[in-house]
Parts: sequence; structure tokens; C-alpha cells
Amino acid sequence: MNKVIVMLMGVVFILSGCKDLIDPAIENNRQLETEYPANDSRFPYGILLNGYNRIPTNAWSFNDVATDDAVTNDQTNGFLKIAQGQWTSTNNPLNQWSNSYAAIQYINITLAEIPKVKWTADSIVSRLFAMRVRGEALGLRGLFLYHLLQAHAGVGANGQLLGVPIITETQTDFNKPRATFEECVKQIYSDLDTAIALLPLDYENQGIVPDKYGNVTVEQYNRAFGGAFRGLFTARIARAIKSKVALLAASPAYATAGTNTWATAADLAADLLDMKGGIGGLAANGLNWYSTASEIAGLADGANPPEILWRNNYGDNRDLEQNNFPPTIYGNGRINPTQNLVDAFPMLNGYPIGDPASGYNANDPYTNRDPRLKLFVLVNGGTAGPSNTVINTAADGTTNDALNKVGTSTRTGYYLRKLLRQDVNLNPTSANNQRHYKPHIRYTEIFLNYAEAANEAWGPTGTGENAYSAYDVIKAIRKRAGIGLTNGDAYLEAAKGSQDAMRTLIRNERRLELCFEGFRFWDLRRWKAPLNEAAKGVSIVGGTPTVIPVEDRVFQNYMIYGPIPYSEKLKYNALVQNAGWQ
Repeated sequence: MNKVIVMLMGVVFILSGCKDLIDPAIENNRQLETEYPANDSRFPYGILLNGYNRIPTNAWSFNDVATDDAVTNDQTNGFLKIAQGQWTSTNNPLNQWSNSYAAIQYINITLAEIPKVKWTADSIVSRLFAMRVRGEALGLRGLFLYHLLQAHAGVGANGQLLGVPIITETQTDFNKPRATFEECVKQIYSDLDTAIALLPLDYENQGIVPDKYGNVTVEQYNRAFGGAFRGLFTARIARAIKSKVALLAASPAYATAGTNTWATAADLAADLLDMKGGIGGLAANGLNWYSTASEIAGLADGANPPEILWRNNYGDNRDLEQNNFPPTIYGNGRINPTQNLVDAFPMLNGYPIGDPASGYNANDPYTNRDPRLKLFVLVNGGTAGPSNTVINTAADGTTNDALNKVGTSTRTGYYLRKLLRQDVNLNPTSANNQRHYKPHIRYTEIFLNYAEAANEAWGPTGTGENAYSAYDVIKAIRKRAGIGLTNGDAYLEAAKGSQDAMRTLIRNERRLELCFEGFRFWDLRRWKAPLNEAAKGVSIVGGTPTVIPVEDRVFQNYMIYGPIPYSEKLKYNALVQNAGWQ
């Protein structure tokens, strides 16, 4: 490694805290050496920051427009091309190969350099720093391997369920075969379990040192693991990623005769939820975490509100609103929810709109609906923006908000409302920014992970060795949403008698609760669910709504798995492509 030149181009520390390790500024060009003086420990940590900077963020990618949940009016959108049948191994907006393997290379360099570093003059604190940085690196490596599996694992042309090449050392030989899917899962668990053993549950100043760190003072512990490092990888985050990996591994598209069971997935989610108080830990404002102005304004650097397990740092901007507000309030209306998604929201009494007991009226479709509908989707006659402007999306509307009126108008009769702060003003004469942050993991996702896995493992009301069931979780989530409060949620009560009915309900609740946060695309594939449901919209003329076709979805059956990049396959003959892809 003495001869390797590492280029740290544009390292931006997007996380909070950690001044002890990043001041003074990291050099842009530097030769790795065999030893680092005490005042130079910032450089090897700077290598690891490349890993942090490459973490994919599901929210704001809006791959929903490749599903039945949304379309876009941006005709150059890569996910639109996927939906239209132009997804290939050379044109793949979902590609994680280059990004994740670059991150893993930086991480492996960091792991190799840690023993050479004198992190601080205090030898005990230096040991603690080394433990922490190693834990962070291994945790991040597990995270990136998960993203590689999600995007590129699949049944190879050889008929075997394959993962990706496992790289645990600084890479010089790049022609590596793909490991099996289960081998990859075991490697992720190994990295995350070691991270859990090394890292604190959270970075907070403590009055008592956890036993696992040995005979150190409180001051020494807090220098290495205190509140200044909030936002970095923790044992809690490692546990959450294990939950995500276990759910993926137990799902129909990846399930094998190995150790990846639904019970394991449920137990891993429950282990994390129990630290938050179980069902009682479901955050009351989990539906509008993105727009609770006072909570967001009061966030300390690196601190998390009750709904958020891990997030990036906040920033003041108006990008989301600029892209997605309707045109009459100066937005570009990019993401348009579909009628398919709107129809998935039940009535206020909890019944699906197709159930005779629901009371649904197709001529008055937005009355007495699940409150989440108007919270997440801007429907005709709804309001948006800082002045609560009434938005008319009808086909016979006279403003640019009307259906297909101009290039920035809705194509479905709906605009996005979720994730947007309505107190953003885009008027050029009085434009303002507001604080936003992007979650890496929300607790609602973990609750839904548990509900899905527990139902598959033990049925709707089974608990295994845990204190609550899939039914208990879904009941709490629907109660928070305001569903079925006047009739005891009779639909849920009926569904709890059938594993199949509860599966359908859980999947629908996941669709609603996590919409526009980058989950639907991956969920449909891991469930082996139909991919080709055409996107629909609504045309309202003279006050009468008519469902209309908007956009077909063109996917082949083999596309439940993503491809290995064609360029990698050309370069490295050890790689086996997934079946169906070139």
C-alpha cells in the first residue's frame, strides 16, 4: 500500500459532529504511509468519509415512477425509461455496482490503515477511536453489500441464486466470481455483528462506561463515543440494516433452503423495536415527520426525532418543492401519483374502496377517505403552498394545473404532496427556503418489516418469542392514521383470521406508509408481484371523474432481478450474468 496514491476528490463531510477527526481540513492528494503521527490521523479517516458520502438515499430518488404508484412529466427521467421497456444492462439507473464497490474499496483501505494510526496521544482513547472507526467501516461495508444485493443479486444463467463478489481486502484482482446469495448475507451479518460489538448503541455523552469497553474513564469514553459524533454509524443502525437484509433474504424472490427465514427477519426487527418500547414506540407524528416545522427547526446536529432512526444532515433549500409543486405556485409538477395508488387508500372506516361495506362513491371519490390520501397526494380541489392555494387538476380546468395543460402539468390528475413543505414560497418576488433532511431509515419501516415477517412466520396473531403480533403492529399503524376509529376497524378484525388476507393488508399498508420513499420498486420485485400494471389517472370534466389510461409498464419476468453491468461482464469473465440479461 506504500505506493498507492489515493485521490480524495471533493470530500464533503455531510454528517454532523466529529470535529476532533476532521479539523484541519483533509488534504486532497496524499500518499498512504506506514505510520501516521498523532496530528495526522485525520487523513485516514478522510478515506472512510468517501464511504459515508456514497450512501444511497432511497427517498428523493423517486423510482416510484417505474411502478404503478407514479408517473413523471419529465420525459428524460431514467426510471420512466425503465418503465417503458428500455431497461438494459448498459442502461440501468438502478446500478449500484460502481458506487458501492468504490465505497467498499475506500472502506477496505481504511480497515488496513487503522492499526498504523495513532489517533490521539492518550493511548486508551486512541484504542477507543480505533474500535469506533473499525466498527463504522465494517458497518458501512455491510450496508453497501446490502445495496449491491438489492440491485444485482438474482438467479444466474447457471440457475443458481447468486449474490455479488465479496471483497474484504483492498482490491487488486478485480476478476472475482459472484458468491452465492446466502454467502453474501452471511458476510453482511458478520460485518454488522462486529460493528455492533465495537460501537455504542448511540453516540451520547455517558455517565457510566459500558462494560464492553473495559477499564476506561467516562471522559475517555466520551471523547471517542460521545454526543459530538451523532450521525455516524452506530450499533443501532447496524441492527436496523440487519432487519432490512433479513427481510430481503426471506422474501419469495430470494428465499432458499438456507438460514434466511421469516422468523429470523421478525426477531431482528423486534430486537430493535423493543429498544424503543415495542408498539408504544410508534411515533405519533410518523406520518408528517417531513413537515413538522417546530420539530425540524429544533433538531440539534445529528439528533433524531422519534420517527427517525438515521438521517443525513439537514439543509435549507426548496429543491423538492421547485420540482413538485403545481405550476400555478411556480413548481414543475414532476411526480404525479397514479389513480392506482389513490385507489389503494381505504375509506375512513377501514374498508377498501371495492368492498361493498366501504360506502365509496365513485362520483365523490375523496370524501370520507383514509386521511393519509390528502396528506400524501394533492387531489383536485386540494390546497398547496404557503397561501393554501386551491389547485384545480380537472381536464376542463383553466389554469396550468389542469390535466395535461402544459409540460409541467399533471399527467394523472394528481400532484405529489408527501415530503413537501407547504411553507416554502416559490414566488420569485418572495421566495424562501425551509429546512429539510433525508432519512436513511425510519422506524415505521422497521415496524412494517416486523409485521410482514411475523405474519409469514406465525400468522396474523402469532408472536413467536416476541410480545406483539403482525396484527398488533398494523392495528397501531392504522389507528395512528385515523382508520376505523368509529367501527373498531372491522376490516382489520376480519383480516386477522387469515394469513393471506393479512398479507394483502400488510403489503398495502407498506405501500401507503412508505410511498414516494423508494420502496415500492424493490418490494414488488422481492415479492415476485406483477410488475406490468399500467399506470392510470383521472380526467374530471364537468365535475365527473373518469379513470383514464396514462402509461404502460413494460417488464419481462426475469426483471425481478437487476442485471450485472454489461461493462463489468465484458471486462471480467469470472462474472455470471443474471438469467435473461445480456
